[in-house]
Amino acid sequence: VKHFALYGAAEAGRDYNTTDMSLHRMYNEYLPPYKAAIDAGAGSVMTSFNDINGVPATANKWLMTDLLRKQWGFKGLVVTDYTAVNELIDHGLGDLQKVSALSLNAGVDMDMVGEGFLTTLSKSIKEGAVKVAEIDRACRLILEAKYKLGLFEDPFRYCSEERAKTEILKPEHLQLAREAAGQSFVLLKNEGQLLPLRKTGTVALIGPLANTGTNMPGTWSVNSDLTNTASLLDGMKATLGSQVKILHSFGANLMADEEYQKRATMFGRDIPRDTRSEEDIIKEAVDIAKKSDVVVAALGESSEMSGESSSRTNLDLPETQKRLLQALLKTGKPVVLVLFSGRPLTLSWEAQNVPAILNVWFGGTETAKAVTDVLFGDVNPSGKLTTTFPKNVGQIPLYYSHKNTGRPLLEGKWFSKFRSNYLDVDNDPLYPFGYGLSYTTFVYSDLKLSNSSFKKGGSITASIVVKNTGLREGKEVVQLYVQDLVGSETRPVKELKGFQKIKLFPGESKTVTFKISSEDLKFYNAALKFDSEPGDFKIFIGGNSKDVIESTFKLTN
Repeated sequence: VKHFALYGAAEAGRDYNTTDMSLHRMYNEYLPPYKAAIDAGAGSVMTSFNDINGVPATANKWLMTDLLRKQWGFKGLVVTDYTAVNELIDHGLGDLQKVSALSLNAGVDMDMVGEGFLTTLSKSIKEGAVKVAEIDRACRLILEAKYKLGLFEDPFRYCSEERAKTEILKPEHLQLAREAAGQSFVLLKNEGQLLPLRKTGTVALIGPLANTGTNMPGTWSVNSDLTNTASLLDGMKATLGSQVKILHSFGANLMADEEYQKRATMFGRDIPRDTRSEEDIIKEAVDIAKKSDVVVAALGESSEMSGESSSRTNLDLPETQKRLLQALLKTGKPVVLVLFSGRPLTLSWEAQNVPAILNVWFGGTETAKAVTDVLFGDVNPSGKLTTTFPKNVGQIPLYYSHKNTGRPLLEGKWFSKFRSNYLDVDNDPLYPFGYGLSYTTFVYSDLKLSNSSFKKGGSITASIVVKNTGLREGKEVVQLYVQDLVGSETRPVKELKGFQKIKLFPGESKTVTFKISSEDLKFYNAALKFDSEPGDFKIFIGGNSKDVIESTFKLTN
């Protein structure tokens, strides 16, 4: 489990930066996924680089011992991230000997790469800064992990070159990777049912991400054999054969700033720059587009524009790409934006002007074929957003489970003086959490509860009918949200409590049921007691966090 903890809450959205958070928010919002992993039997935990309320995680005894081991009962080993012990020096906690002792005494068992444990702990024992019992604890937990993994019987159990020859890039594994990638893509817009495309005619594939296989796997795939990853251009040709004529043009440099591009294409992900003028590059793309029936624009982020140490302050498409997209739209040809990204981007202009947008993230080795499958209808997209897309960066942090405030903006309103809103944009996201379209349509109806109330320790069942009202088989992720209407403290306007992915044929209906127990209604109160409170609740079920059908129930003592 990594990185423990609060790694995603750094100030200014900048990697490794300070995290200062109340215990209340920590326990209710950030710690539950870690705890779920520990409860599921995780064997090791990796520390995060950030400081937490003034104490860096790698030297934080409250985090690594009091919370992780004593409160949660974790029995495995704790390992630092790369040189995290040494980095405690720059945090201002002392020299290598002192910070190594601090880390071990906090509950860390293994020092990754930094060698502070290796070179200083013997001296710290002699000086009384570290007890032998702490060394014994760390050694025992590491040896236990090796024993459980069978490494004493066979140190190279997981390093078989012969097995690698038959297992890596095995056809059935590649097929599974292709299917998984296809199901992860999120259809953000499909005006006039432009997608799926027909397997006929001429398609113009344009953009700096159209012919770069090295960027398909995404960040932190540095050990991937990038020669095995096809570009979107190669994948489309291999998948479609002679059925569709594919024309290709580079269209735009990834970005205007050459030095920025170098930072965004590290680790062998380079995209060669076109040294012609931007006008000439776009003109060539426009000429290609005019010869086609439809344009597929492969734009967005390169793989190293997101991920670790790739923070951005501007989440728009790079201007070179946006100008290309504007030029392609002016041709009058239908344009499909295939959007590569590792994070939510600000796409307000694109959402207004581009008829179809398919967010494909970074889908791994089989990205190119998976994108082709979805674009041409062999796979019906069913992915949903696991995060919220803002209209602009000024709305961030933006999330569906926010609090209501004492002056909430009324439903359907934008600006109201002395209400919680902005002067220049409404409060709504561009795309809400859980959002994602399909090539078919689904209608929700007939929400029912088995009872209008239930007691603590009990449960009720919620059911809803979902019908495929379109002409294609499709999958839908049915989502359950709950709101605690009156609590001892402020509660979120919605909390995701369950989801189910179902498959429906055209015209088919299914009744989807969810069990809601008092366990699902628990939260950490001001005293950090994990409990549910009797009172009134709302239930919401729908295809995303915004478009829902609602009902109410009561929890009693």
